[in-house]
Amino acid sequence: MKLTFEQTVIVMPAFNEEECVADVVTEVLAALPGVLCLVVSDGSTDATAARAQAAGAVVVTLPFNLGVGAAMRVGFRYALDNGYQNVVQIDSDGQHNPAEVPFLLAELKEADLVLGARFAGAGTYSVRGPRRWAMTFLASILSRLVKSQLTDTTSGFRASGPKAVAIFAKHYPAEYLGDTIETLVIAARAGCTVKQVPVAMRPRAGGIPSHNPFKAGAYLARAFLALLFALMRPATLVHSERTVA
Repeated sequence: MKLTFEQTVIVMPAFNEEECVADVVTEVLAALPGVLCLVVSDGSTDATAARAQAAGAVVVTLPFNLGVGAAMRVGFRYALDNGYQNVVQIDSDGQHNPAEVPFLLAELKEADLVLGARFAGAGTYSVRGPRRWAMTFLASILSRLVKSQLTDTTSGFRASGPKAVAIFAKHYPAEYLGDTIETLVIAARAGCTVKQVPVAMRPRAGGIPSHNPFKAGAYLARAFLALLFALMRPATLVHSERTVA
């Protein structure tokens, strides 16, 4: 059956991405006819919001830079309040290919949360050193927690179905790495089914990379702390969401 996109919101968190956000919005709308593209300008001080809107996106502007997690919670809240079933997170820097979104959405027939995995056989993206060690460790722990084989738990290319949208609209974490690691813990505790599909990562179309290779050691430590804090937090917050269809 052919996929339709009218019930899907593409959420693009954006912080000072004026160089490429308009091109990414244009590509999203061309690749996914009928989809709503929502750009959350996260305290941007450049022309990100104006260029996204000119390209055809719905734009929400946050007064301060609150991080990806806070921007995504806005996106989930928007989807829930406006009757959309699915939310797909796409980076505003052009690294995610909108043409691969249908592969993620197709898996929502059997899952509540689908990750686009960079280390699952597609593309040539690679990470080395402490950053790679952290990703491997996280994948091992979180695969057991969600009862599904995962290889890329920090991927920001992911699709959420109705049950996950309802949960994340209320409980999406804003802390660093919480928007990836802790969301999987929240999803598992709420009884969500999590899967992954292989995707190919593209080079940034512009802007400044969010991760500096010289900070790989710090990333390793923060990844472990993010997982520890996620596991230590009370699970009662999402128990009421377990019956969401």
